[in-house]
Amino acid sequence: MFNKPAIITGVVSDFHFSSLHQPIGAYAFHNNFTEGRPYMLVKASTTNTSELLSQLESTFKKSLPQSAFVYEFVSQQIDNLYAAEKRTAKVVLLFSVLAILVACLGLFGLAAFTSEQRRKEIGIRKVLGASVGGLVQLLSIDFVRLVFIAILISVPLSWWLMNSWLENYAYKIELSWWYFAFAGLITLLIAIQTVSLQAIRAAISNPVKSLRTE
Repeated sequence: MFNKPAIITGVVSDFHFSSLHQPIGAYAFHNNFTEGRPYMLVKASTTNTSELLSQLESTFKKSLPQSAFVYEFVSQQIDNLYAAEKRTAKVVLLFSVLAILVACLGLFGLAAFTSEQRRKEIGIRKVLGASVGGLVQLLSIDFVRLVFIAILISVPLSWWLMNSWLENYAYKIELSWWYFAFAGLITLLIAIQTVSLQAIRAAISNPVKSLRTE
């Protein structure tokens, strides 16, 4: 193929011509006239894309009137390389939102049930001088403990799943501990806020109504 002398005009060590799933390999651009040129790269700085395409098509038809003018943007090719990842991200986002909503509804319902079960206890504590903040803490601590245990179980599993997914890439980030700490903190705050709404309602209720039958 290279039966004639050629001049090397540039060498780079980090040229990606495939997706980041694959490591960098060997690639060469050359001006060998013995080979066809099925593609032509055009770099342009303009905001009028339709006018640019019209000019390119006109120039193309003058040189190759019998050929079809087919074009594609480099950004589209890059998007196609990661189309599967984008679909996965959308699915994960959707199910994550649904899971959070279902979990919050479950926590809220469980907190309401627990508050109703301990209605007389809350009334007695209020009569004996318990503060609203103390009652909220009393009603919330068990749920916070359960959420904390769930975080401890889910973090190693999430770390393993994320590392397994990143193994599909030749170039990837390193997972840091603060990613999981931040996610756990957000989860804990959502759980506390969800449970506290019902706990505050039970704590500020009139103790006379819960103790009138005693």
